[in-house]
Formats: sequence, C-alpha cells, structure tokens
Amino acid sequence: MAKEEFIPKWIAWEVTGRCNLNCIHCRASSSMTSHDSDFSLAEAKQLIDDIAEISKPVLVLSGGEPLLRKDLFEIAKYGTEKGFRMCIATNGVLVTDEVVGKMKESGIRICSLSLDGSTAAVHDDFRKQPGAFEATLRAAEIFNRNGMRFIVNSSFTKRNQHDIAATCKLAKSIGAHAWYMFMIVPTGRGGEIMSELISKEDYEGILEWHYQMEKQETEMLVRPTCAPHYYRVRLQKMKEEGEKFHPRSLTFSTGGGKGCICAQSICFIDSKGNVQPCSYFPVVAGNVKKQKFGDIWHTSELFESLRAFERYKGRCGECEYINVCGGCRARADAVLEDYLEEEPFCNYVPIKTRKRLAEAVQAGKSSK
Repeated sequence: MAKEEFIPKWIAWEVTGRCNLNCIHCRASSSMTSHDSDFSLAEAKQLIDDIAEISKPVLVLSGGEPLLRKDLFEIAKYGTEKGFRMCIATNGVLVTDEVVGKMKESGIRICSLSLDGSTAAVHDDFRKQPGAFEATLRAAEIFNRNGMRFIVNSSFTKRNQHDIAATCKLAKSIGAHAWYMFMIVPTGRGGEIMSELISKEDYEGILEWHYQMEKQETEMLVRPTCAPHYYRVRLQKMKEEGEKFHPRSLTFSTGGGKGCICAQSICFIDSKGNVQPCSYFPVVAGNVKKQKFGDIWHTSELFESLRAFERYKGRCGECEYINVCGGCRARADAVLEDYLEEEPFCNYVPIKTRKRLAEAVQAGKSSK
C-alpha cells in the first residue's frame, strides 16, 4: 500500500517511565524507581517538530505517571501551538484544581483516568495501592468542577471481569465523556499474570455484551480496546439481527470502527525514544533520537510487515474479517512469540479454515 494510506492519527508518548503506583498489569513495569525520561525539554520539542512534518495527530502524554514530570505543561503547550490535539493519561492521584488549571492553560483537550472496578476493594487490589479508587473518584470530581472532559480506561482480567458492567455504570455516573474497556495484553508486569487472562469463551461473551450495551448507550461514548475481534462480533450480530449499527465517532478515539490499527494509524514512543507499533507491543521499529520519526513511520520493516495483511498467519491469515479485525498483534507476539500469528484469544473459525479442515478430513477418509 502507498505511504499516504498510513498516517499517524494517534500517538502515545511515554514522557516519563516513573509511576507512583505498581499496578499488576502495567505494560512498562513502572514504579518510582523506574527509568525516568531522558528526553530533555529541547529534545521533546524536537520530537514534536519531527512528528509535525508528517501529521498533526492526537498526542497522548503518558507514562508512567506523566504528572510527575515538572515540565509536562510546557511540552503540552508546545504541542498545542503546533496544532496537535493534546491529551494526558493519568492515574488521577496527583490531580488537583491547580493541576487542571495548568492543563487548560497548556491546551490539553481531554484526559484519561484509570478505573478498574466499581469498588475500592476491586480497584485497589488491581492497582496495588490503597486509596487509588478514592483518588480516581476525586480526580473525576475535580475534572467536572473545572470543565475538563475525561475518558475512563478500565482494564480487566479474571480477577475483576465480574465487575465489568458495574464499572461501566460507575464511569458514566462520575461524568466520563467516554469509557474504554481494555482487555489485558500480557506485556510488562502483565506477563506475570498470564493465568489471569480472560478465557476465549468469556472474551466472546463480554464482546457480545458490549455490542448490546453500546446500542443502548446514548450519553457516554464506549469502545472496547485491545479487542480487535469486537468488530467481527459486531458485524456478525448486525447480520443476525438485520440491523444497521453505526456507533458514534469519538474525536480522540484510537480506532472508531476497526480492530488492530498498530503501525497503521497509531504508534507508541517510550521514554528512551524507541518507537513501537503500540504501547503493548515491545518490539522496536527505530529510535527518534537516532532517526527522524517520519523515516521510522514510513520505512520500518516492522511497520511495513504489520501493514501487509497477506503475511498474517493461522486463522487470522484465512479470516474473512481480517480487514476489520486483524487480531491483536501484540497479544500474538506475547503469547505465541510471533506477531504475525493468529490472535490467540479469539475462538472464531473462519470459513476458509473450516473448508480446509473439512477437505483434509474428507481426504483422510478417501485414503483409507
């Protein structure tokens, strides 16, 4: 495909590796002693200049906990002046009225908060920090009071999947502009809880629940994230029900109506300058301290392979839904150690696969 077909529309940038929490699923294994950002302010501005040469994307200042970085708002203001839609992803612990005032002054358009349960017992267990739940609710109240829109991100494993619907309900009640349901990708500390990943069967049921919930939700925008096969489920359900379902668009969405889009319209830059297909995909395409961002985006072998669907293997390679789903490449890499392999947490058997298996069985019978 031509280069112009792939433009970065959403970039997450780890402006610091340090974090004040120790969450069980953290893709970066962050803590207060983690590697801090070695981007100087000048280097940070240069990166924004380099990105601006090919795109003016949503730029999410992430971490770690980005509010630990003292020059965060200077970076945010510079991005705003360059025409980027600037966002911050925070765990909420450090949010105050003063902090929100600085966010607004620097042009931050929206923030994201983490909420992994409908009660302190569930959320604080997930975040490994007593009081984290109350901190999130307090941050939401501060955002509302100051007119700052926010998104709620909720991550789920077996330990909290029973609380999905209640967490969604709570996100709406605290005034979230949108709710993103994250299905854990086992990278970083997440790799240590492989046994806690939601099963294929439950995963399918949860995505079907999300489809029905999304049709009924009229006030809060909702998206399943790191769950590309949701878009296969949605098309199947629409066909079964004879319905036309057009979910509302979200200005700051990473996808909208398509599954895995790593290296297609999104990417991740870590605190050392490494560019990855997404924040859960720890394979490096290049480093912005050594190369121009545009060169990495357009010429990386890794990125080019992810854009070549004909190279996908297993059921994903044979699937009729590959153009709307594509399977989670990060999950394939983490579980099967091959990012071009089939999505390991999808139980759908494509038509082509079924036909091939049936022909193999028939050939076996004929040879007897």
